[in-house]
Amino acid sequence: MGDVGDEQAGESGGPADPRVALMQEVAAQMDAIEADFGDGFEIGAIVTIVEVRRPDGASVRVRCNAPPWVGLGMLQVAENVLEAQV
Repeated sequence: MGDVGDEQAGESGGPADPRVALMQEVAAQMDAIEADFGDGFEIGAIVTIVEVRRPDGASVRVRCNAPPWVGLGMLQVAENVLEAQV
């Protein structure tokens, strides 16, 4: 799930809460995990990569709940998965 709409407008017609896009993406990932693995699993290491856009430019935010070497290994696997989708 890459696109959640063009900056989905909030209920009042103003800009949307930026947390909504991130929460929707995480919920979609959890749904996909449950569909693929059923009920017999636990979540291990997690790496999140988020592009943060502002009027003055964009940056990338990375977080990992595991030691750096585990996160780096997961990023290498993720790179291979994304390359296979091209």
